[in-house]
Amino acid sequence: MIHSLFLINNAGDIFLEKHWKSVISRSVCDYFFEAQDKAGEPDNVSPVIRTPHHYLINIYREKIFFVSVIQTEVPPLFVIEFLHRVAEMFQDYFGECSEVAIKDNVVIVYELLEEMLDNGFPLATESNILKELIKPPTILRSMVNTITGSSNVGETLPTGQLSTIPWRRAGVKYTNNEAYFDVVEEIDAILDKSGTTVFAEIQGVIDACVKLSGMPDLTLSFMNPRLLDDVSFHPCVRFKRWESERVLSFIPPDGNFRLMSYHVNAQNLVAIPVYVRQNINFFETGSSGRVDITVGPKQTMGKTVENVIVTIHMPKVVLSANLTATQGTYTYDPVTKILVWDIGKLNQQKLPNLKGSLSLQSGAPKPEENPSLNIDLKIQQLAISGLKVNRLDMYVEKYKPFKGVKYVTKAGKFQVRT
Repeated sequence: MIHSLFLINNAGDIFLEKHWKSVISRSVCDYFFEAQDKAGEPDNVSPVIRTPHHYLINIYREKIFFVSVIQTEVPPLFVIEFLHRVAEMFQDYFGECSEVAIKDNVVIVYELLEEMLDNGFPLATESNILKELIKPPTILRSMVNTITGSSNVGETLPTGQLSTIPWRRAGVKYTNNEAYFDVVEEIDAILDKSGTTVFAEIQGVIDACVKLSGMPDLTLSFMNPRLLDDVSFHPCVRFKRWESERVLSFIPPDGNFRLMSYHVNAQNLVAIPVYVRQNINFFETGSSGRVDITVGPKQTMGKTVENVIVTIHMPKVVLSANLTATQGTYTYDPVTKILVWDIGKLNQQKLPNLKGSLSLQSGAPKPEENPSLNIDLKIQQLAISGLKVNRLDMYVEKYKPFKGVKYVTKAGKFQVRT
């Protein structure tokens, strides 16, 4: 299926390549570079690029393009999912999926790619199975390997690799049984100048950290499962039971994994947690403009709004910004024309304000449209969609008390049009 894989940085340099069959020349990436130039922004590059003899399927993660070369027609989403698994495995092993981390651990990277793909077809993509095959890098292990001449590759095949439950190794034992389920939701919304919601949706995931002995069997139910739409599950979930009963029944992997992701189309249900008063003007005469932005929390939310960041893509005629922030700090990049205001935590008693002047190119025409405001924020322990866990049942060998369900950070992103 996948013939070759190229890792390309933002500068257009191929810093790593892996071939599972015959070697394909790097010149095949010229088609990708042409598509990249046409797209302008990295996120706008087409995920599937057709060439005379190959298909190039790519993803963009942490300022790195993962470009796979396919010789025959395959479902593109299948390849895209595998590429995301590769990026997540690098993140899990090295702590970050960056060019520096990959170059520093290039031997382990090639070992992982060799185990994850067998003759071009996905083989082992579960973290706990791969960690049995290839030990994660540590300073002590690196020193021992250097002295003894050994490697990180295990000598025996993990028991789960040949079982009917390939995502879980056998013989797991814990003194204390623990199971954590973190519900993380992201709001994507567009508001007009008056604050009316033009578009809104919620993307959510349930991440799990399960440390249970033996071969546990878990059942997780929700009070309002009909809210969830466009769901996708980890392979451990019994899909037929979800279809019939809307209950998650599964034998979990050992350790951290993503149990499910979902979508909530809540055009009229999403309560935007903040309001924005903005006034961005460019004067007809002269070469200047004015900015006056105030951000405040809505009292109805009842939770503290944290990590608030306002990003504004200014018109190309804006040279510099002379602003004053009553809270947080701001930066303006004259090259990318991006103004970033890092507010932090919102205080209901003293609302943050950003005010000042803009310097424009002399003689340049007035911008036809005012820029939009992109606002990122986080709220702890708040289920925006209203999703609630009803019950968690489990069977664990040699059962001991366990720690259960908790809600964590809910992230929000929305855009305000001025």
